[in-house]
Amino acid sequence: MKHSLVALLTVGVGIGLSGTAHAVNVDVNIGTPAPVVVAPAPVVVQQGWHGDRYWDGQRYWDRDEWEEHHHHHHHDKHRHCPPGHAKKGEC
Repeated sequence: MKHSLVALLTVGVGIGLSGTAHAVNVDVNIGTPAPVVVAPAPVVVQQGWHGDRYWDGQRYWDRDEWEEHHHHHHHDKHRHCPPGHAKKGEC
């Protein structure tokens, strides 16, 4: 009888715990993370010579084109020097 009681108690506890386990519902739902969007850094081009081209704030000029456009109505003694070139001793 003692074994029957232990067996019955074990089965009863097992059934009771299985019902408790079904009563507790734990869901972990991890969704897809949002995409990371990084805006590109703004590009700033300063006026002046960039290689063989001069940027005047509106367009690039080839060196010969810039000199022809900016020097044709100047006298040689009042020759215009592009910004930054006088400091380098290039005018």
